Amino acid sequence: MKKKPALLAAALLLVTVLSGCGGKSENTGASTAPANTGGSGNSNKEVTLRIAWWGSDNRHTYTQQIIDMYEEQNPNVKIEAEYASFDDYWKKLAPQAAANRLPDIIQMDISYINQYGSNGQLEDLAPYLNNQIQVGDVNENVLSTGNIEGKQYGIPMGVNVLGLNYDPALLKKAGVDSIPENWTWDQYKEIALKARDAGLFMDGSMTADVFFNYYLRSNGFSLYNNDGSALGYEDDNLFVEFFGMLSGLIEEGAVPTQDKLSQNKGVIEESDIVKGTGIGVWQWSNQYVSLQKAVNRPMALAPMPGPGMEKGLYMQPSMYWSITSNSAAKEEAAKFIDFWTNSEEANLIIKGERGVPISNKIKEALGGSLSEAEKQVFEFVAEMEPKTSPMSPPVGSPEVVALLTDLAEQLNFGKIEPDAAAAQFRTEANAILANR
Repeated sequence: MKKKPALLAAALLLVTVLSGCGGKSENTGASTAPANTGGSGNSNKEVTLRIAWWGSDNRHTYTQQIIDMYEEQNPNVKIEAEYASFDDYWKKLAPQAAANRLPDIIQMDISYINQYGSNGQLEDLAPYLNNQIQVGDVNENVLSTGNIEGKQYGIPMGVNVLGLNYDPALLKKAGVDSIPENWTWDQYKEIALKARDAGLFMDGSMTADVFFNYYLRSNGFSLYNNDGSALGYEDDNLFVEFFGMLSGLIEEGAVPTQDKLSQNKGVIEESDIVKGTGIGVWQWSNQYVSLQKAVNRPMALAPMPGPGMEKGLYMQPSMYWSITSNSAAKEEAAKFIDFWTNSEEANLIIKGERGVPISNKIKEALGGSLSEAEKQVFEFVAEMEPKTSPMSPPVGSPEVVALLTDLAEQLNFGKIEPDAAAAQFRTEANAILANR
């Protein structure tokens, strides 16, 4: 049905207002600055770039330092920053995309890069590689994680691996001297039950899509097929085994309840490991340093359980920098990404907070300047890298992720049985993917 002109105008006005309100605060929306009107072919021409990212206060602070440094070295460039928490970030980006007013440079997540790229909202960066953006010493397998169907939609900011960040002293308190070498999911469950008996928790808060994908990969499958048009596994017993294990541990009192997890979500100070009542946390390696600071006790990193760990584990980009198609200053945006990737001075400030740097030169340069916790992360990633397999294609769907997350929470609350959840997920996820 055709919209009346007045209604259409009102809708467009609403999108414009949503995308244009605010300034540089976490609590604001997009910059009110108009779209860039100058390219960067002339280095003396003044250019305004908008850049957006999500993250913690610490991330906001050091990213602004990098921006200030870049502006000082490039006086013709002004950069306007927009940032928010992860959930709010995507809520703000959506109306900007609808109005064709996305920032020039956006931080992109693996769950969204295919969607934004296939919708024509991201620039193919292939022409900028080894021109404005130097990637000569970047592992091709790492760089290719931002390539979808032959188009380079993102430059990884860093790489991570999954694992358990834990407190060795609390592990001993639970009667376990160390995480077994090449440990298994059965051993994880045994440790969780020992922790319960010692009045402690073993973390069970695994991000549904990330850890289920690992479990599938360790069994020779993946969450999505190669082009993202359907799920990548056929046997629903894999779903039942994995999520049944997690919800079963809640029933046995070995991991925190979903209600508690929901209340503490995103507040690191409220987590059991910070309070000294939890042994560890399942997460990406780049999150270790912030957790170590909050815990303020000696900690360690352990690999993922098996069997099939080497098939399941992969080096994942923590996130990407992408340039939007609506940017009118793409070359200058590419130069900023190069600065972020290859500037030793900048990376001495970043220190791998967004993942271990992708440039081998930068990794070597940072070696002597890392804190003990940062060294642990770099060494852990280096130890895991030879044991990893190529990452699955960066395809996916935020709607499928939301569906899986909701079903996992229903399982943890005891509102649905694993068999029913597995069948519902297959039916609804495949319908979503088929209609993308």
